[in-house]
Amino acid sequence: MTSYPPRQLPSSTPKMSQRKERRMFSTSDDSAMTKQVQATHAPDGRDIDVKPILQIVDEILVRFIARTVEGHDVRRDQDALEMTAALAEFDMLDSLAYIINKISCELSCKCSGGGDAHSSTMVLLNYMSSYAWHAKVVLTLAAFSVIFGEFWLVAQLSTENTLAKSVALLKQLPDIAENFMSLKPHFEALIRLVKAAMDVTMCIVEFKELPSEYISEDTPPMSVASTHIPIASYWVIRSIVACASQIASLIGTRNESISSATEAWELSSLAHKVTSIYEHLKKQLHLCYQYIDDKRHVEAYHNLIRLFETVHVDNMKILRALIYAKDDILPLVDGTTKSRVSLEVLRRKHVLLLISDLDLSQEEILVLDNLYKDARTRADTQYEMVWVPIVDKAVWNEVNKQKFEYLQSLMAWFSVCDPFIIEPSAVKYIKEVWNFSKTAILVALDPQGRLSSPNAVHMIWIWGNLAFPFTSEKEESLWKQEIWSLELLVDGIDPTVLEWMTEGKLICLYGGEDLEWIEKFTATALNVAKVGNLELEMAYVGKSNAKERMQKMIKTFMSRKFSYFWPNVTSIWFFWTRLESMLYSKLLHGKTVENDEIMSEVMTVLSFDGSDRGWTIFCRGATEMARAKGDTAIECLSKFDEWGPRMDEEGGFVPAMNNYLNTNKPPHHCNRLILPGSTGGIPQKVVCAECGRQMEKYFMYRCCVE
Repeated sequence: MTSYPPRQLPSSTPKMSQRKERRMFSTSDDSAMTKQVQATHAPDGRDIDVKPILQIVDEILVRFIARTVEGHDVRRDQDALEMTAALAEFDMLDSLAYIINKISCELSCKCSGGGDAHSSTMVLLNYMSSYAWHAKVVLTLAAFSVIFGEFWLVAQLSTENTLAKSVALLKQLPDIAENFMSLKPHFEALIRLVKAAMDVTMCIVEFKELPSEYISEDTPPMSVASTHIPIASYWVIRSIVACASQIASLIGTRNESISSATEAWELSSLAHKVTSIYEHLKKQLHLCYQYIDDKRHVEAYHNLIRLFETVHVDNMKILRALIYAKDDILPLVDGTTKSRVSLEVLRRKHVLLLISDLDLSQEEILVLDNLYKDARTRADTQYEMVWVPIVDKAVWNEVNKQKFEYLQSLMAWFSVCDPFIIEPSAVKYIKEVWNFSKTAILVALDPQGRLSSPNAVHMIWIWGNLAFPFTSEKEESLWKQEIWSLELLVDGIDPTVLEWMTEGKLICLYGGEDLEWIEKFTATALNVAKVGNLELEMAYVGKSNAKERMQKMIKTFMSRKFSYFWPNVTSIWFFWTRLESMLYSKLLHGKTVENDEIMSEVMTVLSFDGSDRGWTIFCRGATEMARAKGDTAIECLSKFDEWGPRMDEEGGFVPAMNNYLNTNKPPHHCNRLILPGSTGGIPQKVVCAECGRQMEKYFMYRCCVE
């Protein structure tokens, strides 16, 4: 047997090819080439469904190669088998078979003759001038699939099939099994280039299939892509020409020793070029999808606005737009059974949407749980509640997922099964129209989906289920029935204090976290009660926004027994939250400290809470109250021997204490009112509780790590 030297491509050396590739990447060359490529383009408007062709091409060039050449185990599932059966009946291939065969012949002829790759590519582009860009690249890939498929069938079957062996001998094709190791780098480089060409082709097809109602050819993301698609198509077709040349180069190599280094390097260089094009097109495609999503979200947002302006027979259109519009999943979790349910469970019912992030506190959940279960037992307050979690996908991780599931497990009411089924348009509406930022809100909807309240949380904290159906009119009606009283201050928190009130006892509520002041104040107050023969009950109400510190204070009160206290932080949290809700509810109804006594008194108590020392309110009955803070309170009680004897003539302990405080106001004071900025509107004017002058406004940013 005659031996032959290793076969090399005669066209170029690696250095010559490198210089050639540098020119290939040249911007000026690409610009000139773009004009040349564009000149071949004269589409006649014919429309081709290229997806089925791509599926067949993928089966031949990607799946088959992976199974055979690369040795991957790509198992075809039932869907793939059904797809193959469906493609067998694809009628459009009848009309395209001729053009695919023609391109295949052109590829074989041009590549077998060792012609210039650019010239061969331009011939093919001219031949396909009447087709759209996406059709050109798909048809070229299909034509190459025919070439590769025929080559591989003959080469692989030649060892066991007489006909295949005869064809292989006539073509002098190499024995693949015998030459596998020398051919492997050759085919691996070819595979990389084919995959890169397929990636770019899929991108071009995706651009073609973008919905024209949301993005047009002259829209910046699309217009930029459109300028690159012709040259991208050129490089895809040129890549296929290179691949076909490599297949053609194997003809006549049966008895030759095959060296693939140069061929593999050239294919790899071309793959690098095509991959760069793919990365650029992929970025543009992402921008197009982003633009389309934005347009869809804006459209859905305005649709939501129109829905709330329209009268409906029930609430389903509104709830579907806000929570989930499709029917493919059950979007809610029933808090009682923990099973998935549809939105139908809310049809024609009053619905409270609990909207929050994942920082919803257990205190909020506990209070809402009591109210929700209480409503279940009443015939006149039937409503459903749904937790709508607003979560930023960018910070979603396993920790937040577990936090979401934990909060969901605590809820007896319905909740959205997955935060990300809520459309961005609904999130935008919730934030921009209902002003949700961070603090939880309760949006009330009536059985027809009409908005009863954009945030019923304040009236619910103040009156609970008495505020049903949570309308502004109901809120105003409830305020008309209220006066500033001990009952309003502690209603729904602690029945013990209200029992003291009905028994006519003198009641002292006090707060703060200065232990030195608390010890001195409680001792002084108890001494006054003993000296004045007063039936005094004292209750510690803590401090706002200090959960961890209040837990420590509760332990201290348990051991040192200063007085009666609330044994859980939920009661303390609820006391201060109700006061803040009273303030914001009054603000929403246009009240001011000058024309509303309740608002004035609430702001006074809140300003006491902002002080460094403690504070106190003495009460007898529903409406008698005397208040003081810090050292003023202790000094007043210490001087009980001065004003105590006048109690009978001045109407009792509380009036006498008020008279003393009014006639002995300290010359200097510094009051602070700290309001959480995320809860609601900040009052424009705040009057000092002690002197009546308008307080200065400052902005405070606080981070309290307890």
